[in-house]
Amino acid sequence: MIARFARARLVRNASLACAGVLLCSGALAQQPAAPPLPPPQQVPATPAPPPVNLKAHFEIIMTHIQVGELNWAVYFDNGAYTAAASGKASGVFSVLVNGEGSVTTNGRVTPDRLMPQTSRSEVSDEDGAYRVTLTFDAQGALGKVVDKGAAPPEDRVHVTKNLLRDVADPLSAMLIPFAGNAFAPANCERTLRIFDGRRRYNLALSYKRLDKVKMKHGYAGKALVCNVVLRPIAGYKVGSLLVRYLAGKDDLEMWFAPISGIAVMAPVRALMPTMIGTMDIRADEFATLAAHATVPVHAKQPKPQ
Repeated sequence: MIARFARARLVRNASLACAGVLLCSGALAQQPAAPPLPPPQQVPATPAPPPVNLKAHFEIIMTHIQVGELNWAVYFDNGAYTAAASGKASGVFSVLVNGEGSVTTNGRVTPDRLMPQTSRSEVSDEDGAYRVTLTFDAQGALGKVVDKGAAPPEDRVHVTKNLLRDVADPLSAMLIPFAGNAFAPANCERTLRIFDGRRRYNLALSYKRLDKVKMKHGYAGKALVCNVVLRPIAGYKVGSLLVRYLAGKDDLEMWFAPISGIAVMAPVRALMPTMIGTMDIRADEFATLAAHATVPVHAKQPKPQ
C-alpha cells in the first residue's frame, strides 16, 4: 500500500517537473499536445542610409585679392566614399602659392577615420609635372607608390619608407568622422599624418573655439575651429618660404563643418598667416546635393595611369 502510494507521488512530481519542457518522455506521454507557437514577428530590415553628395568651392584670398580656387566633391554611399578635387593658384603671390593639380581618392568610412584604398594625383608645381598613384591595403596602410614624372630635385628632404607608416592622402585625412556632437572640442584633438605622393607632413590639431560661417550657397551655421601646427617631415626644400613661415607656428586655423546626411565633417576655411599677410582659403559653396551619381564629376579627373 505504502509502496503504491510512493510510486504515484513520484510519477506526479516527475510530471510537474517536465511541464515546461518541449520534449518529455514517459510521464507526460499521456498529456494533451501543447498548442502550436505563433509564427515569429517579421522585423522590417533597417533601410540603408541614402547616399550623400557634397559639392564645395573654395577661394584662395591673399590681402583681399583672390589668387586661386579649389573645387571639391565627395560622394558617400553604403560605408564607402569617393572624393575628387582640383585647384589652381597663381598670380602676383605665386612666390607663396603656385601650381595646379587634381586628386581623386576612394576608400571606406570607419568610426575613427576615412581609410583610403587608392589615391591618384596629377600635379604641376615647382617640381615640374608628375602623376602619382598611392595604393593602400585593407587596413589602410600604404602599400605601393607609383610616381610618373621627373624625379624630385636633389635639394628635397628624402622620403624614406619608415616615414610612410599610418599615413593618408590629403583628401581622406581632411574628412573627419565624429560621433554625437560635431562641435565637441575632442574632435579637434588629433594629428593628421599626410603623404601626397611627394611630400610627407603632419598637421597637429587642437581645439581653439567655436565660430559661425555662412556660404553663398549651402551651409550656414556653427564651425569647429581647430588650431593647426604644420610639421614638415620630408619631401620639402629646406628653407623654402612656405616651410620657413608656416612650419611650427601655432597661429594657423582650420574650420570644420558637418556634412549633412552623414557623421563626417570637412574643412570650410583655413587661415595661414604669412610674412605679407594672412592667406584665407574659404568656402563660398558647401552644399549637399541630390545623390544620383556614383562618382563626383565636378573636379578635374587625372589621366589614367
